[in-house]
Amino acid sequence: MRIGILTGGGDVPGLNVAIKAVVLAAEEMGWDVMGIRRGWGGLLHYNPAADTHANTGLVLPLTRDTVRTVDRDGGTFLHTSRTNPQKVKPKDLPEFLKSEYPLKEGKTTVDCTDHTLRVLSHLKVDALIPIGGDDTLSFAARLHKEGVKVVAIPKTMDNDVYGTDYCIGFSTAVSRSVEFIHALRTPSGSHERVLMVELFGRNSGETALIAAYLADADRALISEVPFDVQRLAPMVVADRQRNPSRYAVVVVSEGASMLGGEIVETGQEDAFGHKKLGGIGQMTSEALKKLTGLEFLNQTLAYLMRAGPPDSLDRMVAMSYGNLAMQQLAQGSFGRMVAVQKGCFTTVPVDTAIQGKRQVDVKELYDEKEYRPKVKTVLGKPMFLY
Repeated sequence: MRIGILTGGGDVPGLNVAIKAVVLAAEEMGWDVMGIRRGWGGLLHYNPAADTHANTGLVLPLTRDTVRTVDRDGGTFLHTSRTNPQKVKPKDLPEFLKSEYPLKEGKTTVDCTDHTLRVLSHLKVDALIPIGGDDTLSFAARLHKEGVKVVAIPKTMDNDVYGTDYCIGFSTAVSRSVEFIHALRTPSGSHERVLMVELFGRNSGETALIAAYLADADRALISEVPFDVQRLAPMVVADRQRNPSRYAVVVVSEGASMLGGEIVETGQEDAFGHKKLGGIGQMTSEALKKLTGLEFLNQTLAYLMRAGPPDSLDRMVAMSYGNLAMQQLAQGSFGRMVAVQKGCFTTVPVDTAIQGKRQVDVKELYDEKEYRPKVKTVLGKPMFLY
């Protein structure tokens, strides 16, 4: 059997670990692994009619030697993209496909799914292991419907893929966030300012919530609950006054919004309809400064959250997900997504990822009035409280 593997969407620590686990397991089974570079973009830009040289950089045979040291680094050595072959804008079509996929009247994108199927057949890929978030896995679900043997692996530092309690990258993102929040207490306290730390988190505020909980931040503003800056202002003043060093810490999800306001987005939509998020921290600081007269220290952690190698938990999960995916293929169990539920490894149908939204259990884990983590009970909850 020949296995294809790719990574799509944003990079997270642990991807290389999962890839290595797949390759080593395949070698034990006597199977081949073909790395597809740049996510779904590698399949979109691959030209079956061209010679090997024209497709250089799009696919890479993976062996034990190829992956020997990749797990020591973060990110993905296969590279990644936010390509959606189901919805490709004409400007993003490779030249050799433009005549084959003319834009139909009333449409703004074209569906190149049949091209990706031809490429997989040309490469003699028998089964596919895509690693990604709900956007990447939405196309994995489409390929499964088209008859491709798929076993998917969920990753995202937001930990928001529906159907699993854990995604590769989450633990490292939280660990990085807690580390930087504590480090930023130094300048905040030295200058007696309010620290506003903005973290990734589009639809789910779990990363911000758990990071704030573990770092003992004063307030946490999450994507699920719009906040009233008028109510928040006196809380921040009181938080700073209670601290002998005269500073306070507020953590905010990039997808959070003020009451009656909108999510702060900029730029053009990507292939999955998302604009870039970022700026709510700065906006909130400016609003609070007008209301309180306090000085603020603003820090957007952004890519620092996903930089560097994975922590031990992400290594454990990535290795286990890679091995579990290969075990599913060996058993002939296709159309699945590996997952963790209630602390145990399991699998769910691959289209589960697009059947709902995974967000913070506000009732159990968040105080909407005080804008801070509030765990009602730990007994019976899994390790990450979900």
